[in-house]
Amino acid sequence: MNKRQAHHYWRKIRLLKAWYFFAAALVFGVIAVVSLRNNYEHMVTLRSAVYAADKNNGDVTTALNNLRSYVYAHMNTNLATSDGVYPPIQLKYTYDRLVQAENAEVSQTNSQLYTAAENSCQQQIPTGFSGRYRISCVTQYINDHGAKVQPIPDALYKFDFVSPTWSPDLAGWSIVLTILLLLLGGLTFILRRWLKV
Repeated sequence: MNKRQAHHYWRKIRLLKAWYFFAAALVFGVIAVVSLRNNYEHMVTLRSAVYAADKNNGDVTTALNNLRSYVYAHMNTNLATSDGVYPPIQLKYTYDRLVQAENAEVSQTNSQLYTAAENSCQQQIPTGFSGRYRISCVTQYINDHGAKVQPIPDALYKFDFVSPTWSPDLAGWSIVLTILLLLLGGLTFILRRWLKV
């Protein structure tokens, strides 16, 4: 590169002022803050949709998948709530419905079992007018053959998704541009002071 070319480039660079970069950094900084806020607000909407689907016996799986994919793809979408419950997504109503269904199924199975127990014990112990000798037999039969409530692990209905530190969305790129523009502004400021231009 000859002197003439270097002088031409220097004249172009000399037109750049540090405050241009700082002003552009401020604009992109505001865009980043607004985008981060929008990311959080959209996450809150999706989280509310999960809670509503859980409470109203709706399509919890789709609502949960929508929330999961959004949180994994956007920064500033932390699920933590102000009440400090952890994990933050707990499908309480879905879990309660499953427990009630399990209890109802066991009750129905055991009610049919009682008749079978009476018949079996009557054949084993045919004596006795009121059946008082058969009580221990019926109890033993129900204990041996009766259905028991199987515990449903509640951990399967509790969720927490972690948002990325940086994501390639409007907020992420605005932060990158803000940082780059601040660095360029600082570098321009230092170069101009050093070269006393």
